Amino acid sequence: MEDLVRKKALITGASRGIGRATAARFARGGYDLVLNCAHSIETLEAFGRELMEQWDILVTVVPGDVGKYDDVCRLFADLCHLEVLVNNAGVSYIGLLSEMSPEDWRMVLGTNLDSCFYTSRLAVPLMLKKHRGSIVNVSSVWGNVGASMEVAYSASKGAVNAFTKALAKELAPSGIQVNAVACGLIDTEMNGHLSAEDLEALREEIPADRMGTPEEVAEVIWQTAHAPAYLTGQVITVDGGWC
Repeated sequence: MEDLVRKKALITGASRGIGRATAARFARGGYDLVLNCAHSIETLEAFGRELMEQWDILVTVVPGDVGKYDDVCRLFADLCHLEVLVNNAGVSYIGLLSEMSPEDWRMVLGTNLDSCFYTSRLAVPLMLKKHRGSIVNVSSVWGNVGASMEVAYSASKGAVNAFTKALAKELAPSGIQVNAVACGLIDTEMNGHLSAEDLEALREEIPADRMGTPEEVAEVIWQTAHAPAYLTGQVITVDGGWC
């Protein structure tokens, strides 16, 4: 009977951008979904209904701030099995480190890094039941090379990369894969603060001569979650050859 149970994926930060595209990709692949966001609840619920109608799957929307452990516990409260966890929720902060408040620092690290610990802590026991599963953490090229004026964001994503590699080693004997997808310049609302001039300057640095799309990243996440079991502990860069 176990094989007749439809696979389930949990995706955080699913109301827009990469998270939304990833939800659509997993829905197309026949997964039931648990989708989370902190603010755009009505938007995500409407999107969930669209996915259920289009793909004949079950979508559960659970609001909450994944930077808070109590909210993550509510996210997992009704889960009895989980095949894929995609840690996509993230926030950025643009500005000088010397002008950044401790509260803003804590907010960035909480949303981008603590959330990976909270969700993984609760997902792993569910995956251990079947001796398989996949955790995919959405990271950034700034976690590899750092970005001026984005110290907290860069630090959080660098930590996500290290978290990924360490947890992969811990879970490999149990058949659970842990990988990260480090994104370059992707056409999402997170980059909406950039002016047309800034975007053009960045585009000129990218060998692919354009921004990436959320759908391209979603496809890499899908492929990573379904890669052969020997692929684990990797930070896969999707940046058009930029970094």
